[in-house]
Amino acid sequence: GATQTKAGLFEVADGGTIFLDEIGETSPAMQIKLLRVLQERTIRRVGGTEEIPVDVRVITATNQDLEQMVGEKQFREDLYYRINVIAIRMPALREKREDIPALAEHFLDKYRERVGKPIGGISATALECLESYDWPGNVRQLENVIERAVALEATDEIQPESLPAEVRPGDAPRGDVEILLPGEGLDL
Repeated sequence: GATQTKAGLFEVADGGTIFLDEIGETSPAMQIKLLRVLQERTIRRVGGTEEIPVDVRVITATNQDLEQMVGEKQFREDLYYRINVIAIRMPALREKREDIPALAEHFLDKYRERVGKPIGGISATALECLESYDWPGNVRQLENVIERAVALEATDEIQPESLPAEVRPGDAPRGDVEILLPGEGLDL
């Protein structure tokens, strides 16, 4: 278990920057603790009594509308204003469709190397499917789709059949896709 001698993330990040992803998912109890750290610039180790000063820049990210969550009392207003000093809005992938080919190629490079498959690219038809999909899960979902396609693809190019049914417009799920895995398996 946690002891008072082990440094936590804020203490380790002292003098640097800490990134808190999906801040909108933070529990009310954790929001209170985070607010206290940001206001007082001190932390207390689990089980400890000593206040330890920390100098940390905090970057947060979320896919949720924090302003709406504040209005619905699902996110602390004081914490919202503490973390919303400089807001940078990143457009959703569906708003930046022109980025999809480059991102898809990047993920293809990553996963074909990891799996060891000689997949040379993405077919024009598969790319059309990717560009026309709305991507509710944004870049993470695109990465997952490409990872899946690399695992399923039996040709030298990603085909629409290796994409999930929801990405293929008007296409029914295929149950007959052969899955070719590398001898050493996949690192999950």
